Parts: sequence; C-alpha cells; structure tokens
Amino acid sequence: MRLFILGYPGDVGGANTELWHTVKLWRRSGIEVTLVPTWKADPRWQARLDALGCRTAPSSPETLHTLDGLAGAVVLGMCNAHFLACGGRLRELGCKTVWVSCMNWLFPAERLLYARVGTFDRHVFQSCYQRDQLVPQLRRWGFSESAGRVIHGVIDAGEFPPAPRPHAAGEAFVVGRISRAEPEKFPRNLWQVYARVPHPLQARVLGWSAAIESRLGPVPSWAECFPAGSLAPAGFLPTLHAMVPGGGEALENWPRVGLEAMAAGVPLVVPAEGGWTEMLRHGQNGYLCSGDDETAYYTARLAYDEPHRLAIARQAREALLDDLAEPAGLTRAWQELLESLASP
Repeated sequence: MRLFILGYPGDVGGANTELWHTVKLWRRSGIEVTLVPTWKADPRWQARLDALGCRTAPSSPETLHTLDGLAGAVVLGMCNAHFLACGGRLRELGCKTVWVSCMNWLFPAERLLYARVGTFDRHVFQSCYQRDQLVPQLRRWGFSESAGRVIHGVIDAGEFPPAPRPHAAGEAFVVGRISRAEPEKFPRNLWQVYARVPHPLQARVLGWSAAIESRLGPVPSWAECFPAGSLAPAGFLPTLHAMVPGGGEALENWPRVGLEAMAAGVPLVVPAEGGWTEMLRHGQNGYLCSGDDETAYYTARLAYDEPHRLAIARQAREALLDDLAEPAGLTRAWQELLESLASP
C-alpha cells in the first residue's frame, strides 16, 4: 500500500503529534508513506521520518500536479487547513482523499469545499462522540455513512514510559494540564477549581500565553506556567501527581493529552463530557466529573489515598495498551480503510 500525506509532524498540537505516532504505526505494517510538508519541512522532523523509511516530497499548491505518483493515489490530511485548500485540486488529479478531523465542528473552509466538490472519499472520526456530532452536519453535502470510519487516535506508549510521581502524606499534591495556548481550551475558573481542592496543592500548566492570563487572571503563587512547546510532554507529565484540565469551551473529541497521561501513569480527573466518556471508566482508570465540586472531591481522593492513585494509574495504562490504543486493532482498522479505497 502507498499513502500520501499532506502535512508534517510537529511538537505542538494534537494533530501534529498524532500524525507522527500514526506514521509509525503505518510503517510498522508495511505501508509506504510519502509526506508533503505544507509547505516547508522541519529538518529535525525530516530526519526522524527518514529513519522510518518515509519519503518527504517538497511541493507547493502550484506544483502538486508534478509530484511523482500523486495522481490517482490515496491522499490523507489530518486536521490540516492546506489539505482543505487543495481538496478541489486533489479531486481533479483523481486522488482518493481521506480527512481526519480533530474537531467536533466543520471548519469554514470545509463547508466551502463541500459545497463545491462534495465530501471526501473517507472521513475518519476519532470517537463515536465526534462521529455523532459531525455526521448530521456532513449530510447536507451528500455524505454517506458508509464513507465514515471510527478509528481512535494512535499513540506509541513507548514514548511515554510509566513513571508515576510518588506522593507522600502531607506533601503538596501537584496537578496540571497541557494544551495549545488557545483561550477556549481553558475554563475561566481554573484557578478557583484548583483552590477548592481540600489538600495542599501546586499547579503546573503547559500551554500558557498572555491571552490565557487575560482570560484566567494572574498566576497564583502556587502555580507555574510554561509556554506551549517550551517543555516536552514526555518530560512534563512525570512532574505531576494528577492531570486536572478542567472544562473549556471547546469539547474534546478524543483528547491527545489524555492518551499521553494514561501512558505516563498520571491519573486523569476530567469533565464527564465529549470523548472523555469513551476514554475513561469512572473510578477504574480515571475520574469523570460533573461540575467543580466533583472535580475537587476526586482530586482530593487521589491526594489522600496513594495506593488508590497508583492503582488508577496502572489500570489506565492497561486500558490504553489493551483496548484504546491497542496497535494490532488500530493497524487492522487502517488497513481495512485503505483497502476499501483500493477496491474498484
């Protein structure tokens, strides 16, 4: 099998990091992968892709038609605006297109493209929740449910070795969150939610900016905040006792940070909404909370019961490896999708 990707991995953003992990899965199953960076390749990432046996094919919107092997090939975009902008051109070249959105809504560019040339040949939904949100919107442009597939986001758990941070009685309990520095990712009352936990607390936030501070207010003395991309998640997560992101305006469809935390042994205390409800089993591999009171209560429970917290961390990683991101199942799902496009 041969697959073209319009896009490139990166250090920040769920789609950019997920693309890297998904490319690794594809290569392990023997799929030939050519990446077209949009529109400049990061040398560091290119070296990593070269080591996997991938091909990087520099191009531009004006020269796509000259890429060797692209015409008639399967081309995938993972939440990439440039892929949407080139959708009509790819259709003219006879390409079979696959769109992987990370959102629960349609981008304005999607709507314009669908109105002009229809929906893509295949749409990949990362959760049933996301599928249920998007399919009714897509039907307006003739989308058939047979073109949709639910395939969970891929993560190589080996990049996040389990390293639960020990917590001793009376020690400050460290909670944190990771996201892009987008205001809608943050609840306006994040500091107030953390302050309600009845236990000495410290907070660490990765994905901070002046815009976030304008939304949340000054950083408390018991919190540390870092710009997005300034720390690697694999190094940041082991500094936490629990991941407590709070509920922002943007509902998560299949939160990447959740997969990373589960792999790294960091228990999750999250809103009982969106894709979180498909990822976690309440009280078994994390906590799903309805409101700030429950968030404070279950965070405190982890803080006061270290054996329980470690059990939650262990069960979360087991759920990730055995079910949510089990490599063999994800490989089969992707192979079946690609084979469906190769059929007459």
